[in-house]
Amino acid sequence: MKKILIVFLFSLFSFLHGQSLYFPPLTGNTWDTLSISSLGWCQDKMDSLLAFLGRENTKAFILLKNGKIVTEKYYGTFTVDSLWYWASAGKTLTALTIGIAQKEGYLSIDDSTSKYLGAGWTSCPANKEKLITIKHQLSMSTGLDDGVPDPDCTLNTCLQYLSDAGTRWAYHNAPYTLLDGVIQNAVGTTLNAYVTTRIKNKTGMDGFYYPIGYNNVYFSKARSMARFGLLLLNKGTWNTTPVLSDTTYFNQMTNTSQTLNLSYGYLTWLNGKSSFMIPYSQFVFPGKLMPNAPDDAYFALGKNGQFIDVYPSQKIVFIRMGNSPSSTTVDFALNDSICRRLNEVICTPTHQENAPLIEKVNTVQIYPNPVSDMIYINLPQHQTEKIEILDLSGKIMQTAYQKNSFNVQNLPQGVYILRCYTNDNNVYVLRFMKE
Repeated sequence: MKKILIVFLFSLFSFLHGQSLYFPPLTGNTWDTLSISSLGWCQDKMDSLLAFLGRENTKAFILLKNGKIVTEKYYGTFTVDSLWYWASAGKTLTALTIGIAQKEGYLSIDDSTSKYLGAGWTSCPANKEKLITIKHQLSMSTGLDDGVPDPDCTLNTCLQYLSDAGTRWAYHNAPYTLLDGVIQNAVGTTLNAYVTTRIKNKTGMDGFYYPIGYNNVYFSKARSMARFGLLLLNKGTWNTTPVLSDTTYFNQMTNTSQTLNLSYGYLTWLNGKSSFMIPYSQFVFPGKLMPNAPDDAYFALGKNGQFIDVYPSQKIVFIRMGNSPSSTTVDFALNDSICRRLNEVICTPTHQENAPLIEKVNTVQIYPNPVSDMIYINLPQHQTEKIEILDLSGKIMQTAYQKNSFNVQNLPQGVYILRCYTNDNNVYVLRFMKE
């Protein structure tokens, strides 16, 4: 019995030791690595992923497993010491900073924003402005009109009432940017100073906020973005040092924050939900945000493909800096393409390498997915009456009647919705990616 117990305890220790996260030193360039071969992953698929990233105007890509670097790749003249902007991926950094300020007693996310910015920070009626809280800013549900000529404008004349706070979700930069003023007025110091003492000094991150127009944009080296991803993976703790010690707030940040867009937490995108919304659209799309990422994944996503992806169940983080060929505010298609190719890299026995790339809703299937030219619809027990292809703004791009295939060769690269009307009076909505 003692022998069995000793073996069990040793096995448990080995398991826990093998699952523990590594954290690089706060200073210097030392960062432990893991080889592709030691993980049993496919080197040829990694080569394909890196080549794809190069074709997509990437500047830096870092992949972490258990906190250790598996791949670190820089393109063109970009190096480990180059600075680049986070764009809206910095929103999640702001959300974490708000959580720290709340834990330290400087503010409450249930406070009216007017408490920190003063009355008249919007052009809303006073009673409507007072309804807006910090939590509404964090969850993109302020009710302010994002359809103004410049949605980045933080002047009160640009911040106009559209609906009561909490009743409408809209990806609106200006209310988010004003969280910087909320933090500074609450803590009594500059945003850069507060982030330095509360986050950067504890994690070894570099970087700084720099004003560009109405926006306050975070710049750093690629490894600092990876450090932040590792901090997110460990739920706000760096090694044994709490950075955000409020686990309740962290869980709120990385879970659905309102009932309007299930795939949005506190300035953080979420996977695995039954529907999602996207910037500058009020259309609610069925399915999860990133079909090729784990359901428990969450993301800090910014313009031109600034990505921090966190896979808690797999202890994986990857970051991507660079430019994007897409004109969309957030390039979901590029991110999901990286996720799909990463799945091919992780070719361990637990990975369903040969799983068909087909999205299913009941008995309806579309394939191939992603697609480059012809897409086919399989309806074993139905006949199609009409098929529509919509872009992510809800605009109908193509329509066909009584057909089971579509030529999408001329569609621009991106994610689309296929809406299929059948002879049994049902409507099936599926998503596909055009490469």
